[in-house]
Amino acid sequence: MSEGAPPEPTPAEDLRTTEVDLGGLVNVLATHLYSTPLVALRELVQNAHDSHTRRLLEDPEGDHRPLIRVRADAARRTVAIEDTGAGLTEPEIHSYLATVGTGYTRMLRELTGNQELIGAFGLGFLSAFSVADEVTVTTTSHREPHLGHRYRSRGGEQYQVDPVPARHRPGTVVELALKAEHAHLADEDTLRDVLGRYCVLLPIPVYVGEDEQPVNSVEVPWRRSADGDPYAARMRFATAFGRRFEPLTAFPVHPVDGATDAVGLLWVQDGGTYGSSDNRDLAVYLRGMLLAEDARDLLPSWAGFIGGVVESNRLTPTASREDLQRDEHYRALREALTDAIVDGLYETARLRPAAWRRILTRHGQDLLGAALCDERLFTLLADDVPVPTSQGDLTAGALRAAGGGAVHVALGSGGGFEEMLYRAMRVPIARGDRYAVLPFLRRYAQLRGCRLVELGSERGDRELFRDPERPLPDGEAAWLAGALADPGEQLVPARFDPPGLPLVLVPDREAELKARIEDDRADARIPSAALRLARAFTARTDGEVRARLYLNLACPAVLDLLAAYRTGHTGSATAAGLLRSLKVIMAAASAGPAEGDLTAALTGIGTAVSALTAAVPAGLPDVPDSPGALSDEA
Repeated sequence: MSEGAPPEPTPAEDLRTTEVDLGGLVNVLATHLYSTPLVALRELVQNAHDSHTRRLLEDPEGDHRPLIRVRADAARRTVAIEDTGAGLTEPEIHSYLATVGTGYTRMLRELTGNQELIGAFGLGFLSAFSVADEVTVTTTSHREPHLGHRYRSRGGEQYQVDPVPARHRPGTVVELALKAEHAHLADEDTLRDVLGRYCVLLPIPVYVGEDEQPVNSVEVPWRRSADGDPYAARMRFATAFGRRFEPLTAFPVHPVDGATDAVGLLWVQDGGTYGSSDNRDLAVYLRGMLLAEDARDLLPSWAGFIGGVVESNRLTPTASREDLQRDEHYRALREALTDAIVDGLYETARLRPAAWRRILTRHGQDLLGAALCDERLFTLLADDVPVPTSQGDLTAGALRAAGGGAVHVALGSGGGFEEMLYRAMRVPIARGDRYAVLPFLRRYAQLRGCRLVELGSERGDRELFRDPERPLPDGEAAWLAGALADPGEQLVPARFDPPGLPLVLVPDREAELKARIEDDRADARIPSAALRLARAFTARTDGEVRARLYLNLACPAVLDLLAAYRTGHTGSATAAGLLRSLKVIMAAASAGPAEGDLTAALTGIGTAVSALTAAVPAGLPDVPDSPGALSDEA
């Protein structure tokens, strides 16, 4: 056969039929298709819903009052799902209930085009065997209201159907004799909790036990009439559905022509997220029934504070109906949800200032990162979002005004020499070590055309530490570097305020930031857009210089030290050792790791004091033992 030619057809007599182990297949489908046994409740209530829809299609003029009721009997370890729907004839039991992969609902939807019918694969009934040792179905069809049938099966592989008296009205009861490990499902409070979430969008009322209030009684805001306050309806739904956190505001999801039919509601949660935590909470419903409870990947990665509910008829479920196919409808919905969040935040800022202030206060740091990921959000947040500073949370505009037109940001958390210096400057310093602060302020300065002083970077520190009036001779600079600097520190002669501060050790925060973002785990902690921006700004440093030691040539003590060195005074090395010890102790008080040995520094101070006091001229009065003695001497 030549290359590229189609394969020869297989002779018909060589074809074989694939053998199916029915017991193994039923076990896999019933036990391993679904991630949680709770799905069995969803599937059986869904079947009850479809039975009602089918009856309305087949008998639109009939006396039909839709109702689904779920009962639990802890003593008998049973759960029963009852409906007043279409019921089943005996042939339908054999054709649909007891045939894997054949679904009457799917066939009916294809024939009628009715999108309220939920079932798709003919597998849902098998889920009952994942939680039950035995399943009993008692049913009367609306087509044969005088006949009743009972299906009974253990394990799903074999079953029997017997005639029974007709029910007093058409419909079906599915009773589950629960396995011991699933006995907790035979509890009405558990059923209310589970079904309240699974069935919240179903139009047919679902009751538990003898309750008079259905579990799906909450008003669905995107299906409500035009009367009343739509925003209040949104907040009621978000409060009822979003059980983990209080909603701060809520905004709708609308269909997008030619892209997605999805409708629903999103809300800002009152749950804190700080960069690496993710509280995205999105539930997806298909034709009114919960399909994916945790569909957070449909929300943008920066939206860790968003919760919501959406429903769609176009999304394609997997066979387990617990996840979504990542197809064009999925991608279109993801884009639509991003737009809905941005539009909703704009609406909140414009129409609900109190809620907007709460959002800014609660999620300020998250919004800093979000602004870097979406230009529309940056435009919205640039002048509103709070930035953590040395004087509390301030907006970038307030930082700029307090800094005389410049925005000051520290690339570290301060402490030690840096803290002293920042206090002396008397301007608020943004905390550049916090999530997304530095790249946000860099973009803000570019947008507003203002100066950004990055304290801790070589470029920013040049604005604080002025060049000396005269450069130090090479010999003196080398001696001071050897006497004062540790490995990884660069000695920089300078002039700065206050003059009483002899030296300042400033870690190179760009080198620290470069090390953090090049860490293998950075991708998991930082949104990709913020990470790319940070890497672009740290590409200019090689990370070799970990700190700069600025020596204040305006300080009298430093000038005296240099004078002693130039004259060969024997105390110059001792005085330099004292300054070195001071540097190590102050560096140890900062938030970052200190170079040098703290114990050795403390010992060095004692040694220097001893050496200096040994040079005290004879004849000076002894130091008094007490303050009183000092007064007497005076």
